[in-house]
Amino acid sequence: MGGPRWKGRGSKAKALAEPMSNTVSELCSSLIQCDARGLLSGSSVLLAVESEQTKLLTRACFGRPVITADKDKQWFQLGLEEAFYLCFNLKCIKIVGDNNCHKNDRALWQYMISHKENFPDFYKAYAHLRMKNWVVRPGSQYGVDFVAYRHHPSLVHSEYAVLVLSEDDANANGRLRVWSDFYCTIRLCGSVAKTLLVLSVDKNGHGAISPSCLESYSVEERTVTRWSLEQNREDQPMNEKREQVSL
Repeated sequence: MGGPRWKGRGSKAKALAEPMSNTVSELCSSLIQCDARGLLSGSSVLLAVESEQTKLLTRACFGRPVITADKDKQWFQLGLEEAFYLCFNLKCIKIVGDNNCHKNDRALWQYMISHKENFPDFYKAYAHLRMKNWVVRPGSQYGVDFVAYRHHPSLVHSEYAVLVLSEDDANANGRLRVWSDFYCTIRLCGSVAKTLLVLSVDKNGHGAISPSCLESYSVEERTVTRWSLEQNREDQPMNEKREQVSL
């Protein structure tokens, strides 16, 4: 797709001056300092924060603000992957249930799976991208699982439309099992100027009993693009053709 598409003059310079890794580090320190706690609420987690954490959550692209009548407290709604990443990977928030009791990693893991059967695969893929400092947001509006940004969405357009495939997708009910599935998805990605990134999660013989299993999981990255007749014609200069193929 030719690299990131920055939004407006100065966006690239601003992104380079404020690396996402630094912002996430600031967020972690602030959440730990205020002993932030999230409340399980169905298939999401509600996090009560102060104004400082609100700004950092917005800058780091975690969750979305929830409008309430309480002006003293700001609530953020986190997706299951986001909440577990902040709790398990970054260890900067605690998560409690209805009885206000803190849930340990194993109990929280079981809760997540009970509300989202394919949570282990989705979480592994989400954490895989986040740990590489990609901003990961829901991708349902594009017919995919996630979209990945090089930096904050206010500065750059999303670069990848992400599909998460697990071992279960190899069976007859799996996704992208026939060429027509690939073709439709690639056409959609092309129409919104995104590259299709397929993340295949391999559990390597381990189950999903506890989050410790994640260490044994592996992720294979594959980008899929449409073959272009114009870019592969015989009379195209060799150096231009080589550049196009490498994208």
